[in-house]
Amino acid sequence: MPDVALPGARVLVAGLGASGRACARVLADVAREVVTVDDRAQDADVRPADLAGQVESFDLVVTSPGLPPTHPVLVEAVAAGVPVWSEVELAWRLRVPRATGPGAGTPAPWLAVTGTNGKTTTVGMLASMLEAAGLRAPAVGNIGPSVLEAALDPANDVLVVELSSFQLHFTHTMSVLAGAVLNVAPDHLDWHGTLDAYAAAKGRVYERAQVACVYNVADPRTEALVREADVVEGARAVGFTLGAPRRSELGLVEDVLVDRAFHLPADAPDRHASAAEVGTLADLAHLGAPDGTVPPHVVADALAAAALARAAGVDARAVRDGLRAYAPGGHRIEQVALSGGVAWVDDSKATNAHAAAASLGAFPAGTVVWVAGGLAKGALLDDLVRARADRLRAVVLVGVDPEPFAGALARHAPDIPVERVDPGDTGTVMQRAVRAARALARPGDTVLLAPAAASMDQFRSYAERGDTFAEEARALGPDTGRHA
Repeated sequence: MPDVALPGARVLVAGLGASGRACARVLADVAREVVTVDDRAQDADVRPADLAGQVESFDLVVTSPGLPPTHPVLVEAVAAGVPVWSEVELAWRLRVPRATGPGAGTPAPWLAVTGTNGKTTTVGMLASMLEAAGLRAPAVGNIGPSVLEAALDPANDVLVVELSSFQLHFTHTMSVLAGAVLNVAPDHLDWHGTLDAYAAAKGRVYERAQVACVYNVADPRTEALVREADVVEGARAVGFTLGAPRRSELGLVEDVLVDRAFHLPADAPDRHASAAEVGTLADLAHLGAPDGTVPPHVVADALAAAALARAAGVDARAVRDGLRAYAPGGHRIEQVALSGGVAWVDDSKATNAHAAAASLGAFPAGTVVWVAGGLAKGALLDDLVRARADRLRAVVLVGVDPEPFAGALARHAPDIPVERVDPGDTGTVMQRAVRAARALARPGDTVLLAPAAASMDQFRSYAERGDTFAEEARALGPDTGRHA
């Protein structure tokens, strides 16, 4: 890709979401000219139609993650040979040296996390571990502050960067200290076109990795992405597993989280015959399901975060302390109410089948009234229902088009009661769903909102969907309001 000298460049910023606006603000001070384009934003300089045939007049296009590669502006830029950068690419190129500490005079290293599910939890755990080690390490990127603004702050010691496949697609030169792909399952195929293209975008996090490429032993596709990556010489492949770890892996031995990758220097004679404890399941107990069990995907996220922290030189004590201190964000297996002996759990963040399967798997067989449905984005639900039918007591379906769920349930769980909520009155859909779930649940059961679908057919966001569920659940009776 040709280099771009920003001081003399004419730059087109495509998309004026939060990412695009941050880019436009920063570029206004470093580029010769900045033009913004957006399909809807009223303050954009131009509309895409106004640029037809003119994109080649720009030296660079910086695109927001919401714009797919098929957007006319991006298609024209690629065809004309105009470089297209993500906000992440721009941030990497503009990062500033650290002001203090051992790394003063050099930019803060990046630890990056991507994957279909678990990114936000892993990033939060990792930031907590680094903070426990005394480092200023904000969680940025796909969550939290803009990665661009964080890269321009000389007070940061390390950046913990959550990256979506959208952000990675047009990221070209980033070289993380260590990166992780947690898992790859069908998602966002409407944006990428194919599963292979989606996986390839995720795999960009490994390119030019300096110390470690962290992969999921249980997901061969993530290991394949490591094998395909062009890394800095000496960078290692480090696996995480829910089983006993092999060499160069972190894993679980009974109730102990164990490191067999970074526990001793590479030249230590007994390196391969030893391991280091970095935590226990007790350190994750506050993240458990209502019955106290720590869900397997939470353990996996903790191991991935530990691997990245250890790659950055964090000691085992800080890893443990970080796990103990970590408090999850909302809408992630969060018990929001207890009514009539029934637990009400909000996992609205489970917006695809892979995430919903992990969520359902955290509960005992036959005890879940599952609230599901929304925009399935073309995903197939058969594997999810087939794998988790044993957990279900009943199902309540929301969403404008419940048929993908209803069909999979009819094929693979025909004996499970299914209640469809009429989507006609969007404003009361969750109220009616909660009432239907209450009628189906028995004492000791869990009503679980894990929709396996996006929310935009009836809600502004997954957060609004989860908040509405919680409000309706808490309104059921006097013993509501207990939080996990």
